[in-house]
Amino acid sequence: MKWTKRYKDISAPWAVAWNILLLYLAYSVTRVAFLLENLSIYQHIFDSGKFCDIVLGSLYFDTSAIAYTNALYLLLVLFPCHLKENRTYQHFCKGLYLVVNGLCLATNLGDAVYYQYTARRTTVAFFNEFGADDKLGSIVGYEFMRHWYLVLLFLMLVLFLYKCYKTPVSKTRPFGLYYFRQIAALLIYGVLCWGGMRGGFWDNRPIKVSTANQFISKPNDASLILNTPFSLLRTIGKKTYHRPAYFTSADELEKVYSPIHHPLTSHPSSLTPKNVVVIFLESFGREYFGAYNRDILPGYKGYTEFLDSLIDHSVTFRYSYANGRASIDAMPSALCGVPMFVESFVAGPYANNHLDGMAGYLSSMGYQTAFFHGAPASSLGFQGFCKATGFHQCFSQEDFEADPHTEGRAAYDNWWGIWDEPFLQYFKMKMDGMKQPFMTTLFTLTSHHPFHVPDAYKDRFVEEELPIHKSIRYTDHALRRFFNEASKTKWFKNTVFVLTGDHTNASNHAAYKSAINQFSTSLIIYDPSGDIAPGMREGIAQQTDILPTILGIVGYDKPYLAFGSDLLNTPQRDLWAINYLDGTYQYCKGDYVLQFDGEKTIGLYRLTDYVMKHNLKGSIAEETQMEREIKAVIQQYVDRMIDNQLHP
Repeated sequence: MKWTKRYKDISAPWAVAWNILLLYLAYSVTRVAFLLENLSIYQHIFDSGKFCDIVLGSLYFDTSAIAYTNALYLLLVLFPCHLKENRTYQHFCKGLYLVVNGLCLATNLGDAVYYQYTARRTTVAFFNEFGADDKLGSIVGYEFMRHWYLVLLFLMLVLFLYKCYKTPVSKTRPFGLYYFRQIAALLIYGVLCWGGMRGGFWDNRPIKVSTANQFISKPNDASLILNTPFSLLRTIGKKTYHRPAYFTSADELEKVYSPIHHPLTSHPSSLTPKNVVVIFLESFGREYFGAYNRDILPGYKGYTEFLDSLIDHSVTFRYSYANGRASIDAMPSALCGVPMFVESFVAGPYANNHLDGMAGYLSSMGYQTAFFHGAPASSLGFQGFCKATGFHQCFSQEDFEADPHTEGRAAYDNWWGIWDEPFLQYFKMKMDGMKQPFMTTLFTLTSHHPFHVPDAYKDRFVEEELPIHKSIRYTDHALRRFFNEASKTKWFKNTVFVLTGDHTNASNHAAYKSAINQFSTSLIIYDPSGDIAPGMREGIAQQTDILPTILGIVGYDKPYLAFGSDLLNTPQRDLWAINYLDGTYQYCKGDYVLQFDGEKTIGLYRLTDYVMKHNLKGSIAEETQMEREIKAVIQQYVDRMIDNQLHP
């Protein structure tokens, strides 16, 4: 009986300390859930000797998140006022504690599932991308059902906090001693909270997302150290870029790298300009192709029977990469030559910068341009982006359903929009009515999570190693039908097709789980006329190469900006690729990929080291020049983004 009384009569400072300790335990449980849900990606941490570093690093970020999200709770509990010492007030404080921290735990557990599609913790950019999409609620509900065990874990954690929470009981007599203790406790906790938010008392700058790289050897591991509340809080209202000063001389910077292209020749007027069709394949990573993996995965057939056959008649590259990890990153990369650094251009603070694009350039040459996406017109902000970059027309789900020559609403997939097969036929039909030359872009969607296929194909395209595999097969089938029908048209042989995956997705092969190969996507250039000699080339390609390559094919003769190369007219040794992953830039050139954290090189690997096991940092002669080049690319990008100079 005496023990029970002492247990209940706990002063506010000790009660707060206990309740905060509960949060550390709860955050640790969600991190273990994150690890187990993505164990195939993080298996290496148990063998790398870095496990203790990861545990230590996670404490910094958990402390910061807990301090930020519980600042109001701490103030209310410790505020020196004896009038707050009543049951109603304390119940309110407990409710605030449970609601705020319940939301934090929910975001951590949600990212345990979402991470496999994005390869990074969720930031504010996610809500800029999907916040207006009415499908988000359905997707969340669907994942609740698929990952019921995480929902159960969440409920158990909230119950744990509720049951173990200590309600402070502070005596209000004598008043002098009461106020002294409360003020002293508030000051002490205030200082600790300030230090916790910053990640320490001694550094000049508070910790940020990229600070996680100090505790890891592989960029993939940053998300294991971070937590989602911290990532969200650190990206609210923050400027995406800080101007670097790698080069103090503008002339020196231009000599190392410039994104301005100056074509040397004009397009011969006697030739009929080629039509251009760019198709973004939702989630089509290189892993899903048999043609790309004949050497990497012997005996592997993949899930793209038709596209593999198309590759045999196309130009493609041994190493091809996306410049981002989200659909909204692919459009600026491929159509405007602007990669994703730190945050998406479309969803970031510089989205209103003037940006030229393929549609605008070709429009000036007399091309008719149109964009197609089977989702609603408002989806992902695609239509706004397309209009800003020069497309004449945009066609969406609403246009498909209103057209009397289509299946209408019957072709709706009940999730994102129109199934790929009917929408690709609609795409072909609309191009039949366009005046040549034309430039069109289509974004597929069926291979988007939750990876359903039409009922008519459920027995044909069945669940395989990963849920996405069946929808990859379905979209491949839809593309076969599209090309079969398009090949019968008058415009087909005078058209250059470019097919690229917008980003990668879930993986079940170790070779595609490494930091660089999480960006390994398809890039196929198909010319039915045979003017462009087909073949698998050994060089490096990236999405930002698509714009200069197409402008080279059609003979665009004015200066333009693109952070990429003309793949058909650039020596293989000069081709390169760049992408950004949780605070680390990855720069591929020649035989290597260099990882740069914004200040220094942290890794250098051979491209043939698919699992990135052997860090060659400090032992390869090319390292110094590669670091110099990536600094120049970053500085050109950031300076031009801040100064609104994304054009010649």
